[in-house]
Amino acid sequence: MKKKVAIVQSNYIPWKGYFDMIAAVDEFILYDDMQYTRRDWRNRNQIKTPQGLQWLTVPVKVKGKYLQTIRETEIDGDDWQENHWKALVQNYRRAPCFEEVSAIFAPLYRQTYPSLSMLNRLFIEAICRYLGIATKISHSWDYQLVEGKTERLADLCVQAGGTEYISGPAARGYIEESVLSKHGISLRWFDYDNYPQYPQLWGEFAHGVTILDLLFNCGRDSARYMKYVKSP
Repeated sequence: MKKKVAIVQSNYIPWKGYFDMIAAVDEFILYDDMQYTRRDWRNRNQIKTPQGLQWLTVPVKVKGKYLQTIRETEIDGDDWQENHWKALVQNYRRAPCFEEVSAIFAPLYRQTYPSLSMLNRLFIEAICRYLGIATKISHSWDYQLVEGKTERLADLCVQAGGTEYISGPAARGYIEESVLSKHGISLRWFDYDNYPQYPQLWGEFAHGVTILDLLFNCGRDSARYMKYVKSP
């Protein structure tokens, strides 16, 4: 029996392509045993405003020379929740589906999260439920980890019972397809191109913003503007 697996670091309120990848596989492993990287998507994302794109950044505690994993990264304080929610309300309250979608996410912005991994996973799972994505989501630490970049990915696939590994195009520079093949795993590159535009507030269209932008604007019709998420 074929099983598709993707292994990706958790991100904060990721863009629509992230959720298309989740929908395209049978198991999506949050790879938070990887090193935390600053000024990346792990703890921030963008929204649209009348003044242009705006970052929403979750403050985190960084130790030493950033030699810590995403899993080990703690959130620094709790003022950010109110600030992020105010920014979302201010810039999306006129969106057609704001009321429906905000009922789901407003409670999430009233919770306290001790770790970045926990925050990201809860938001990712909430978005998956709204979109009807039933893919199994697990953590890399649910499995044993071996050394070697591609060896580790291949071994995670084997432990998860995977036969096909789905990877984002950014990994082309380091993934060794021969290592995956040695473990009986085929490799497929995920395609993020040619997304259709959807009705979006505030000027020139932007594809790379948080998926909350799509949800606030399109609600239950969001799947029409995605590739692997099925319409309800």
